[in-house]
This record gives sequence, C-alpha cells and structure tokens, in this order.
Amino acid sequence: VFTIERIGELARKAASNLVDAGYWNVHVRHDDGTKGWQEAGPFDAILVSAGAPDVPETLKSQLGQGGRMVVPVGTDPLAQELVRVTRLEDGRFDREDLADVRFVPLIGEQG
Repeated sequence: VFTIERIGELARKAASNLVDAGYWNVHVRHDDGTKGWQEAGPFDAILVSAGAPDVPETLKSQLGQGGRMVVPVGTDPLAQELVRVTRLEDGRFDREDLADVRFVPLIGEQG
C-alpha cells in the first residue's frame, strides 16, 4: 500500500501511527499526490480523496491493465462527481460516473 500526503507533518504522523498499529506494508510519502508514485506502479487501484478539476492524467498513466481509480471530479466544490476510471486491456480508459459528492480541492500540479 502506498499513500501520498502533501503536508509533511501529517505524512510523518501517519507513518508513525501506521507502524505503531503494526502496519509494516504501508509506505507513506510527503509529496505532491497529483504526480502519483511512478516507481511503485503500475497500480491495481488508486483512490484520490480530494476533488480534481479533471481526472489527473499522471495518475491514469500509473494504472495497470484492468486497474481502477476512483476520484472526485469537478471545479465546483458543491457539485462534484465521483468517477471510476478503468484501464482496459487495449490501453483505453473507461469512465463511469458513480455519485454526486463534495470533497476538498486537490492541490498540486494537476489539482
């Protein structure tokens, strides 16, 4: 499991709490989450917990074949759509709108 947090203190605290709870297979990075974690991919699943203006292309490129990403999308924080993106066998992407949601904005290069 790989997780990225943009606030350094939160990343350090999360890493410490995970180790204290006995989770040794969770890797925490302090970085811009919109860039993903290229060297750790490709991923079977990516969960984005902040609203992006559109599906981040960098994260899409890190999905493995059959991989899925769930991401809130929309520029209006009061009218976002929860989207599931799946990488198909031929490399194309399928997009499915799942629900209306409200998330804090994604901050970073593709936020």
